[in-house]
Amino acid sequence: MGTAMATVSPAATGGTAPALDPDPDRAARAAKAALVFGPVAADIAAAEDIFDRTVAHHKGPFGPLVEHLKHYRGKRLRPALLLLTAKACGKVTAAHHTLAAAMEMIHTATLVHDDVLDEAVTRRHADTFNARWGNKVSILLGDMLFTHAFHLTSTVDGRACQITGEVTNRVCAGELRQVTERGNLDLTEVDYFAIIDGKTAALTECCGRLGALYAGASEEVAAKLASYGRNLGLAFQIADDVLDLVGSEESAGKTLGTDLAQQKLTLPVIHCLHRLPAAEAAKLREAIRAGGADLGPRVLAALEKTQSVAHAKRKADDLARAAKTELECLPRGECRTILEMIADWSIRREK
Repeated sequence: MGTAMATVSPAATGGTAPALDPDPDRAARAAKAALVFGPVAADIAAAEDIFDRTVAHHKGPFGPLVEHLKHYRGKRLRPALLLLTAKACGKVTAAHHTLAAAMEMIHTATLVHDDVLDEAVTRRHADTFNARWGNKVSILLGDMLFTHAFHLTSTVDGRACQITGEVTNRVCAGELRQVTERGNLDLTEVDYFAIIDGKTAALTECCGRLGALYAGASEEVAAKLASYGRNLGLAFQIADDVLDLVGSEESAGKTLGTDLAQQKLTLPVIHCLHRLPAAEAAKLREAIRAGGADLGPRVLAALEKTQSVAHAKRKADDLARAAKTELECLPRGECRTILEMIADWSIRREK
């Protein structure tokens, strides 16, 4: 087995050979981080260095894979949340840098696995791992990122490792529930929120909690910032699900329409199916099961009739407001302002 994985051959895994190029976007990302996350831009860079050093020793046997990871590292939302809450609560420490790198590794691992589950071919305007190297390599790469994240948190202390273990359990349970509910066209909003609470909100919740705790904040403040992260994550996922239905692939930089094609119901479609007259809802369910080229326009027309996209956007707005309310435990300052801005951005983005 070791010999088989010694070099990752795209030809052997059904892909095409990628070029081994340096990361030309690193300076641009650093400049963007400085502009958006000014107070913690240097800390984000420190966390990125830990991420890079951690995977660097795999460049020998897995060089193309390691290089391709740059396409999966975009917004830096989770490290930024952890570091901004830390700075707002006191100060950023070396432990925060390590934890921020671990959270980004967990997030990246979930993206790699998500693309396999969704059969997506594009992520941030580049090929997905599964499109280029196949599912087996993608799954093992995601697993490797998970194990590296656990190792990093273990170098901080046992509590950090325990919290991270608990959150990854929730993330995986959320993903598993979404897969097992695929094809369930009677899914309720309660079911939907249980899924996204695990698959997305658990990690942003964890970032708020870890940032506060390792800055010396009280358990009460840590709980409020965890709640901020959870509400933010829920709002973010609803916005993402709306984009999957009505967004532009060019703007989003990734494959869209995968949820509907795989019969994974998200909030707008759930609301629509429960608002349509019974006979119309039954026909729409039949159309979703059958698929076909006309499914997208048909669903969009139904969403318009029931105002279901507007309903989802209102839910996201409510959650973003709830997130900002939790920030009242923090003193007024630059970090709190940026955290409030992130809540607003999460529901108004186009990618």
